[in-house]
Amino acid sequence: MPSVNNTIQLITREQAEQQGTHLIGKPGRAQESCDDDLAKGPWEFDLAEALAGTPGYGPGASNEDAAPAATPRQGQLPQEYKDASDEELTSRILAAKAELGDRVVVMGHFYQRDEVVRFADFLGDSFQLANAAKARSEAEAIVFCGVHFMAETADMLSGAHQSVILPNLAAGCSMADMADVPSVEACWAELEAFYGTEPDADGRVPVIPVTYMNSSAALKAFCGERGGIVCTSSNAATVLEWAYERGQRVLFFPDQHLGRNTAKAMGIPLEEMPLWNPRQPLGGNSEDVMRNAKVVLWQGFCSVHKRFTTAQIDQARADFPGVRVIVHPECPMEVVDAADESGSTDYILKAVAAAPDGTTFAIGTEINMVNRLAAQYPQHTIFCLDPVICPCSTMYRIHPGYLAWVLEGLVRGEVLNQITVPEATAVHARVALERMLAAKPRSAKERPERQAAAGAPGA
Repeated sequence: MPSVNNTIQLITREQAEQQGTHLIGKPGRAQESCDDDLAKGPWEFDLAEALAGTPGYGPGASNEDAAPAATPRQGQLPQEYKDASDEELTSRILAAKAELGDRVVVMGHFYQRDEVVRFADFLGDSFQLANAAKARSEAEAIVFCGVHFMAETADMLSGAHQSVILPNLAAGCSMADMADVPSVEACWAELEAFYGTEPDADGRVPVIPVTYMNSSAALKAFCGERGGIVCTSSNAATVLEWAYERGQRVLFFPDQHLGRNTAKAMGIPLEEMPLWNPRQPLGGNSEDVMRNAKVVLWQGFCSVHKRFTTAQIDQARADFPGVRVIVHPECPMEVVDAADESGSTDYILKAVAAAPDGTTFAIGTEINMVNRLAAQYPQHTIFCLDPVICPCSTMYRIHPGYLAWVLEGLVRGEVLNQITVPEATAVHARVALERMLAAKPRSAKERPERQAAAGAPGA
């Protein structure tokens, strides 16, 4: 099966139908890419952004995603790496890794292109990789093939003797950028003015801040300083349980969809989950709505998961009766409701691995992961719900050329693109991360207590 990158190259050369490149989207259907510029080298966009003086997220990004002025930009990749063939880059990467040995560990996120993942020592989601980095204390350098917030987390959880490297500094996250410290601080000030700061008779404070892992280190520190916590897509329910033991309501940012889908599954009604628009007083909500709020949802989203629709699910069911539809909880609520299951990247992977041979899966998550699952489990029929090939634009900014560049820099004793979180920020962010690590799922017998704390129906 061709990689996502190779398929996009074929599409842009108008060869997809002749080559039979039908294996990423719905089987038996020719493909199209959401942006022909995805076929270009990422360094072309590094240069374009430098010339324009403005950062961006790269080809394939939503028009709604405007990168903040402070978004990191990547300097120019040396010409030798731009000109190198795939074979030469492979040879240079393998040679550098062999020379460095245990002094370096390469981390690859599930959403990375295959051409990068093949060199990873560990493959996983953001928190799995951060834990893997923490466990590799003998490595002097951790090369994190993911996005900026992931590299920040790895830096905070790794040892002081270790350097964390992001091969392309322009590999950011538009969702993470949708919540910034000034906006969240302004929201918090409004919430404190509205709800006060005194705990109730049970000792629960008015609001607990919860940030998704897909956020800056500064926002993790914001939560750590204010009694809050971090969550991932796999433990969001456990984290909300933790928060309701300590608070009357939750401020959840930056992804509204993960917050809404998780809280709804816990029994919290939609009318108690107002959406907070940071550009409007009280987030654009009435006082009555805010008084009844159990979860205040930040107005953020993932552009990749926002592409999935109920119409795509309907089409998959029409084309493949009995298809098993699994989507990521960053998808909109109506998509999660229409699917058979929803879960984190790790949940999706395990579901596919455990399924009986011959299962047909329609999966709603990033295309590189879906394509990789289809290649790894040929006994199943696996396709992406979205027939248009549109990888995560920022993950796609990392290319083997950048990986070869940073690894050969390490061979020379030069640390390129190091990600460092200031200790004043890291100390509070680690508090929020450690709270997450310490939070354990409740047993079935304990769940009614959780529902009572959250004020959910059925308490």
